[in-house]
Amino acid sequence: MQCLWCVCAALTAALGAAGCASGTVTADAGASQADLVVYTRTLGFRHESIPAALAAVRDLASREGLSVLATEDPSAFTPDRLRGVKAVVFLHTTGEVLDKAGQDALQAYIRGGRGFLGVHSAADTGHNWPWYLQLLGAEFVSHPAIQAAALVRQDTAHPATTSLPDRWTRTDEWYNFRASPRGRVHVLLSIDETSYQGGAMGADHPMAWCHEFEGGRSAYTELGHTTESWSEPLFLAHVRGALRWAAGIQPGDCSH
Repeated sequence: MQCLWCVCAALTAALGAAGCASGTVTADAGASQADLVVYTRTLGFRHESIPAALAAVRDLASREGLSVLATEDPSAFTPDRLRGVKAVVFLHTTGEVLDKAGQDALQAYIRGGRGFLGVHSAADTGHNWPWYLQLLGAEFVSHPAIQAAALVRQDTAHPATTSLPDRWTRTDEWYNFRASPRGRVHVLLSIDETSYQGGAMGADHPMAWCHEFEGGRSAYTELGHTTESWSEPLFLAHVRGALRWAAGIQPGDCSH
């Protein structure tokens, strides 16, 4: 009988998919130790854009010469398996996606000076894990319907925003957070609540940020809900810059 993992790996190689079952771990060919761990486990809402998002992140990583381990398996989070990893990416995760052992491993990894990037529903993750919410910077509470809105660039020099316009109008799903993280993080993008319906945070509504945290680096972007996002050149430049900073490839001032 063929093993499920072998069948899944064959399908992944043939189709370029993220994986064929929850708990799948797939690595780029020839990668004995991945540079990036991209985690897409969901225990709540699951985004239809995950396959497109994962394909785009793989492409961005390849442009930097980085190998990718894509997984939905919490057992990938151990000190040994994270050793040498440049950045962990929580890509559209939802819910309590790590057990206690995995939580401890991620904490030790960050405290060892490594990087983290959270994308969109990474803010709808770890609601019962205070340390993670501090790492990420804010907690999702609600969102209005998908619609166009104007983002305001607040840092012109950081690699995640240097290629963006000062005012950037695009369509996505716009989160409201429990509280603004400003003062605890370095805000890269905010949203103009007068440009759309359903904003609930007022004049101070950050949407992307970064900060140094417990010896490591943490970046977050709220953007990326839609499948279409992952073929937008400006959005991909934003993600690539955030990834470069989180992985320690390119410096950026994230002081606050």
